[in-house]
Amino acid sequence: MHYWYLYITLSKAGHYYVGISPNPLQRIDKHNSGLGAKMAIDQGGFELVYVSDPFKDKSSARKREIQVKGWTRSKKEKLITGEWE
Repeated sequence: MHYWYLYITLSKAGHYYVGISPNPLQRIDKHNSGLGAKMAIDQGGFELVYVSDPFKDKSSARKREIQVKGWTRSKKEKLITGEWE
């Protein structure tokens, strides 16, 4: 069994990108090489700023991703800095 992680990146343009992956570092490499989501291709140059504790399955990670994607920038920043769970 492999775990899934929620991750947040910050683009060179200052935008947050929220995604899930069993290997966030490898996924960031894909984003930075121009592969992956259209937003990632358009923004380019991502820095990994947050990785969650592991989720036991993709479905649980996806639910959290949808939740966090709906948050304001301020709330995402609180999660990144550890002020929000």
